[in-house]
Amino acid sequence: MKITQIEAIILESPRGYGLHGGEASGPKYRSLLRVSTDAGIEGWAEIETQPHALKAVIEAPGDGTGFFDGIGSLAVGEDPFETERLWTKLFNHTMYYGRRGVVLQAISGIDIACYDIMGKALDKPIHALLGGARRRQVPAYASTLFRDTPQAMKEAAQRYIDSGFTAVKFGWGGFGRDRHKDAALVQAARESLGKDRVLMVDAGWIYPRSVEETISMIQAIEPFDPFWVEEPCHPEDYAAYKAVAEATPIRIAAGEQEGTVWGFEHLIREGGVDVVQPDLSRCGGFTVARQVVALAEAAGRSLCPHAWQSDLLTAASLHLNAVLPEVLFQEYNVCDDPISRSLCRTPLQCVDGLLAVPEGPGLGVEVNEETVARFRAADA
Repeated sequence: MKITQIEAIILESPRGYGLHGGEASGPKYRSLLRVSTDAGIEGWAEIETQPHALKAVIEAPGDGTGFFDGIGSLAVGEDPFETERLWTKLFNHTMYYGRRGVVLQAISGIDIACYDIMGKALDKPIHALLGGARRRQVPAYASTLFRDTPQAMKEAAQRYIDSGFTAVKFGWGGFGRDRHKDAALVQAARESLGKDRVLMVDAGWIYPRSVEETISMIQAIEPFDPFWVEEPCHPEDYAAYKAVAEATPIRIAAGEQEGTVWGFEHLIREGGVDVVQPDLSRCGGFTVARQVVALAEAAGRSLCPHAWQSDLLTAASLHLNAVLPEVLFQEYNVCDDPISRSLCRTPLQCVDGLLAVPEGPGLGVEVNEETVARFRAADA
């Protein structure tokens, strides 16, 4: 089997990122990759990146040197079953313009799509290709934005309880500008959730904080028992992560911005984080995630995949969660925009706080091509 085409697809939502009414919406633009083969089997992937930049990286022409070619041309003609060799080829031959960022995210998408192809060709779910599922369901947490007021936080938390979630993560949004307000927002969420449900906080590294300010922020919300505080420091400030992790009993989680096994080695060894969060669409795909699982286990760290897109990326992450030695949670983006909720023909359903691991071939979910056609950007 050979790859015949890599297609980058840009979807455009009628709403932009942020809170609209009572719920958040995902980003204005979304990235999909479709990998076609000469066997007629297609693989899909959803990538959290800048979609127009991704499309340029995939479609860029080459100059004959083999080191400035677009990733699409580098992958055409390759065997999708040879994932490790293909990954290395794509990484090495984009060294002069890649190594991280959108190039690594494009490689991640191709890798996910190749696993989808392999599963479909073998009539096996991806978790079988990863060594076999240890579980058929994964506890889910509702992943959403902080609201601007304590009352709005209480109402949002209650809505997720009513939807069956037993764990909720609030992030970014109204959090991060004022320590006292931050504490009031977290307190309000805890009051609605009660003491027996799980509350996570994504602190939003985009707001600059010194190590001392970060520790003070965590101490202010510590009485409300957050399960973890996510990305309180700049993604590349490993020294800050280590200092913060050593100063608080609260778990520190990070890794969604990290890529390659070498990057995760730094995050674990130098950053000292408690929970490692590879995003399959950014870290390097399943090929890298498998190695990160081994790294985290050897270091005694927990691992919980990041997945803040539609059900397509969530499904991929469920396969990874299914094979972990120990599982924490599956992130479930509760955005109510039409792309998030309709990109898969049969949406994932959280029942009693649990998501079922897909059992169909490959990713185990079918892309709704009517949604793709409806929201495909006009110039893409």
